[in-house]
Amino acid sequence: MGRLARTEGLTDVQREILATVREFVDKEIIPVATELEHRDEYPTRIVEGLKELGLFGLMIPEEYGGLGESLLTYALCVEEIARGWMSVSGIINTHFIVAYMLKQHGTQEQKDHFLPRMATGEVRGAFSMSEPGLGSDVSAITSKGVRDGDEYVLTGQKMWLTNGGSSTLVAVLCRTDEGHPEGTAPHRSMTTFLIEKEPGFGQVKPGLTIPGKIEKMGYKGVDTTELIMDGLRVPADRVLGGATGRGFYQMMDGVEVGRVNVAARGCGVAQRAFELGVSYAQQRHTFGKPIAQHQAIQFKLAEMGTKVEAAHAMMVNAARKKDSGQRNDLEAGMAKYLASEYCKEVVEDAFRIHGGYGFSKEYEIERLYREAPMLLIGEGTAEIQKMIIGRRLLEEYRIQG
Repeated sequence: MGRLARTEGLTDVQREILATVREFVDKEIIPVATELEHRDEYPTRIVEGLKELGLFGLMIPEEYGGLGESLLTYALCVEEIARGWMSVSGIINTHFIVAYMLKQHGTQEQKDHFLPRMATGEVRGAFSMSEPGLGSDVSAITSKGVRDGDEYVLTGQKMWLTNGGSSTLVAVLCRTDEGHPEGTAPHRSMTTFLIEKEPGFGQVKPGLTIPGKIEKMGYKGVDTTELIMDGLRVPADRVLGGATGRGFYQMMDGVEVGRVNVAARGCGVAQRAFELGVSYAQQRHTFGKPIAQHQAIQFKLAEMGTKVEAAHAMMVNAARKKDSGQRNDLEAGMAKYLASEYCKEVVEDAFRIHGGYGFSKEYEIERLYREAPMLLIGEGTAEIQKMIIGRRLLEEYRIQG
């Protein structure tokens, strides 16, 4: 491990967990990632290995069979995993957002029912806000849940579910108008439903269809899907937290964790791009010497290393703020924005250092070049982050009087 992206003040347990994850990444992920990615193949063996390491229960409290670790530990693990293959970090991210939402907002029965099996990876989570026509405008959701006795009937179409096919529990945000008078603000009439299903594609239960994988430029291996609800019946006790109208706040709380995760992914991918660039620059010779000895390349390496370090520091700060119980939407938004932008730039510089070989599928940087753009739009676009950051800064620095 090099000097960049180190984290001060970790406990012995945290350092041990990270060392174990890094060893797993180096031995089990990096050697096979590019081959699996080119085939768009789900990394079954890697996922089984993550289960054995206990990573699916990393942030789930010990009383439910998890490791009870902090968001910081989780983010640093994600950074390591994304360094190996970003898609694998996506497999555990959505799982953790659902587990976190259950831990923070679920009823005692919901926690007892789901969390122990989520900790082992037996139950695998996915969550769904977006729809085909709305992107980042969550308030425009049209999927509906209508009460019918002891059940809700759900209808609507959702988009961009990571783990949509492989998951067995999906947290879905829908509009529920019961008890909310006309003119209620849209975000006050939303509810999170916990939908249990079988893994797979097609009609996975009556009223619920997962049409198939969406073909993507990058971020392959992990399944990204639509979700279609047509008269799907969900028991009333599967409303997250037991009461309607709280879904928007529950999801936003989960997304704050998700944004720290995306920042961590950006840090991991940028680290790997730097490693590949600095290594290649010392092996490739032009004009009688390694290209690393040319000032133009050293300038690139200097910029890349600085960006890796800066993004890591902001990500760690955002995670520690959330762990301390403080509001961290400003820090999470800044970290996600900076890390994803810097990741794109570091990957592109590593790609340039590789010259023509960067365009070849034989070289790992080609895969990273296609993966980095996802971070610019995942968990809210860069533009959405800047809106959040701008509003929060105006709150913090409002002129008095």
